[in-house]
Amino acid sequence: MQRVDIATTRFQKIEVWKSPQVVEFRVEQAVHAWRHSQRFLTGLAWDNLIAATLLHPGGAHKSVLMLGLAGGTTFHALRHLLPDAELTAVDIDGELIELARKHMDLDSLGCEIHIADAYQWIKQCRKRFDVVIDDVYLAGKTDVFRPGTWDATIMTRLKRLLKPDGMLLTNLVRGAGHRRLQSQVRTLYREHFPCVKEVRTPEGLNETLCGAQHIAGAASLRAWRSHFSAPRDRTLWDQISVRRLPPLASSS
Repeated sequence: MQRVDIATTRFQKIEVWKSPQVVEFRVEQAVHAWRHSQRFLTGLAWDNLIAATLLHPGGAHKSVLMLGLAGGTTFHALRHLLPDAELTAVDIDGELIELARKHMDLDSLGCEIHIADAYQWIKQCRKRFDVVIDDVYLAGKTDVFRPGTWDATIMTRLKRLLKPDGMLLTNLVRGAGHRRLQSQVRTLYREHFPCVKEVRTPEGLNETLCGAQHIAGAASLRAWRSHFSAPRDRTLWDQISVRRLPPLASSS
C-alpha cells in the first residue's frame, strides 16, 4: 500500500493509504476506516456492528442511525445488505467526512450525514429509528477514548431515539484501560433492557452490546451468509459469536 494523502483535522491526524483494492484511514498507525473494492468484512469491530444490526427481531431494520460514521466502513456493508434501508449518520469531524467522500466513495451510500457532536445532536433529534448504533470514539495519542461520561443520562437519550421495538447497539473496546467503562455500560444495558446480547469476533478487541425487548440469535445470521460473494467474507461471517448476557442479580 502507498500513502496518498495526509490531513490534520481539529480532532486527529489521518493518513490515507491505498492499494489497487483497499483504502485505509490510519490514525496513530491504527486503521480507523477500511474499504475494499470486493469485500466487506475485516474480522474486527466493524463486523460486530454489521452483524448486530441484523439481529433486530423480525428483520425490522429499515432505519439505522449511526453515531460516529468515520470513513463509513460499517455503512458500506449495511448498504450492501440492506439496499432499501434509510441510513442516517452523525460525526463531529467534518474534514474526515470530506476525506471519506474523496477516497471511500461515501456519497454512493445515499445516507443523510450531520456534522455535529453526536451526544449533543441526539438531545434535539425527534426522529425514531429501528436501530441506533453508538460508535462514538475519538483518537488519543496512544489509544481511542470515549468523550465525556457514558452514563444513565446518555442511555436515556439514546433509548428515546428508538422505535417501540427498536434496538440499541454500542461498540466497546475491551482490554486494559477500557474494562471500567465496559463494565459500566454493560450494567446500564442490563438495567434498561430485558434482553442484552454481546457480539464478538475471535480476533477483534471490541464487542458490540445489543439491547432491546427481543433480539434474534446467532442462527438468524446464517441467512445473510449468501449475501457475501467473497470466500473470505463468508469465513469471517461464520466466526461471529452472539451471547446473551445474564440479567442482573436481584437485590431482594
